[in-house]
Amino acid sequence: MTKTTYAFYLQSAISFGAALLFLIGGIYFLPADGWIRAFLCLGALFLVNSSFALAKCVRDQQETRAVEGQVAPYR
Repeated sequence: MTKTTYAFYLQSAISFGAALLFLIGGIYFLPADGWIRAFLCLGALFLVNSSFALAKCVRDQQETRAVEGQVAPYR
């Protein structure tokens, strides 16, 4: 199993933070009513939450396949 390098982890964290900051800034400065901005903020929050959940599911599935690949020959 390969390990993620620190540089890739740092680059991913910085790009996620920048994207989230720009999204929040764009919603804040949007020339629209408050309820429209609130709706967009809720959508952005749901998108971030579901992205983390999907990434966790994909990681868990990959780990399960890796373990099954190691155990399968012993059946």
